[in-house]
Amino acid sequence: MAAVICGSLAFDTIMTFEGRFADQILPDQLHILNVSFLVPTLRRDFGGCAGNIAYSLNALGGNALPMATLGTDGADYIERMRTLGISTEFVRQLEGTFTAQAMIMSDVDNNQITAFHPGAMQQAHVTQVSAREDIKLGIVAPDGREAMLQHAEQFAAAGIPFVFDPGQGLPMFDGEALRHFVELASWVVVNDYEGKMLSQRTGWSLAEISQRVRGLVVTLAAEGCEIWIGGEREHVPGVVATEVVEPTGCGDAWRGALLFGLEKGWPLAQCAALGNRVGAIKIAQRGPQNYQIDRKALGL
Repeated sequence: MAAVICGSLAFDTIMTFEGRFADQILPDQLHILNVSFLVPTLRRDFGGCAGNIAYSLNALGGNALPMATLGTDGADYIERMRTLGISTEFVRQLEGTFTAQAMIMSDVDNNQITAFHPGAMQQAHVTQVSAREDIKLGIVAPDGREAMLQHAEQFAAAGIPFVFDPGQGLPMFDGEALRHFVELASWVVVNDYEGKMLSQRTGWSLAEISQRVRGLVVTLAAEGCEIWIGGEREHVPGVVATEVVEPTGCGDAWRGALLFGLEKGWPLAQCAALGNRVGAIKIAQRGPQNYQIDRKALGL
């Protein structure tokens, strides 16, 4: 069984500010905001939601089929995926554009400020989802706006159950579009902040959203997550990490574990519990794709 992972492939430039953003930003001066953060450490990593989710799913033993676009500078990313054993069948490299770039800065409290250049991602809708015997599952993760809209429609038309994971792309859509995504999806995954925005824009409570899909998950970082099924909520406790090093990619690592569990036909709570464990493993390492998974230790 394979999972099509629609989303971005990006190069992440990750920086660490050895202070607190809150100490540098004056609330009463936001209308003339002009701040500079000294970042002694800087690193470039392979990233993007599709790449990060595929990395997690592949490391767990799942079959990941990322569907995404790269620019003329993307040859190294393609080679990396092939080296890892991740299919590049649905990865397209486009001329005349850069691969998406994320500039991510974290402070000592793991707050983040991100600047994102979409680049080739804006043409991700050119690649289409279609029914195939080995494709049983999908996810619509943050991507170009048209790609998210069209891939959700294509999953539904092909009869492929999929996870709607709007993430940072959620602000691109109004209430009508978000309600349509929910109606097409089999599962919805958001973090706490995104859950509030999704509820506000759709006009539906979390309980009401969960009654329109097979399950809704609201991730709560170190606190674990809440799963909603048929209007009923259940809390799945978090896992204490051995070390908190960097949060970048934790949500995507969690989502890879979710897809792995869904592929296996697990109950949503069991999928979420594995996601919490994988997220705790990832946060102890720098970068979104630099952690290792011991499948035996996870009982897989």
